[in-house]
Order: sequence, then C-alpha cells, then structure tokens
Amino acid sequence: MQINEATVVHPITANVLAMSSGRLGAVVAAVVGLTGIVIGGRALARSAGARSAGGSGDRRGGAVATVLGLIGMLLGGLVVATSDGGVGTGNGLGGAVVAMVLGLVGVVLGGLAMARVREVA
Repeated sequence: MQINEATVVHPITANVLAMSSGRLGAVVAAVVGLTGIVIGGRALARSAGARSAGGSGDRRGGAVATVLGLIGMLLGGLVVATSDGGVGTGNGLGGAVVAMVLGLVGVVLGGLAMARVREVA
C-alpha cells in the first residue's frame, strides 16, 4: 500500500488571527479565573489586616473568589473536553488548561481567606 497526499490526514487548524469558539471559551474561563485570583488575593490581604487589627474581616470576598475559581475551572474543563485537536491547533486547549490552573489558584486563595476570617470571628 502506498501513501500519497490523499491518504494523509492533517489536523484542522484555526487561522492565527481567528477567534474560534474554543479560543473564546478559554479566554472567558481564564478571565473568570483571574478575577477569582484578584478577589481572593484582596480578601486574603484584608483578612490578614483584620486579624492583626482585631476586626472581623470580609467573608464575602473569599466566597466570591471560590465561586469564580470554580466557574473558571468548569469552563476550562468544558473547553478541554470539547477540544478537537491538541495544543497549538487553535482550539483553545492550551488556554483552557491555563484557565483551570488559574481557577484552582482562585479557589485556594478564596478558601484561605474564608478560613482566616473564620479563625478571627
């Protein structure tokens, strides 16, 4: 059996400048995860200040960071599950993995902030 150009299967890749649905989903998931990190970091810093000042801190920031981190992880997981090609094909797989990591960091920061506020109260 001879292999010619007609029998070789090439992966379908997206244009470099095109915004495919996978890329868009990965960007949205990464932005949500990054927002969870920012809110979680601020809540953690606020709870550390409340701890030294004897205040009660803000528990909502930690909860919001945890929820946003979970949403970022879920959206990233959805893009990973529905991605057709590998990393570099333009289907958003690399961005989705980054979004899942960002979401995980947001969940951890939110959890730490909530635990620190709970210790103070």
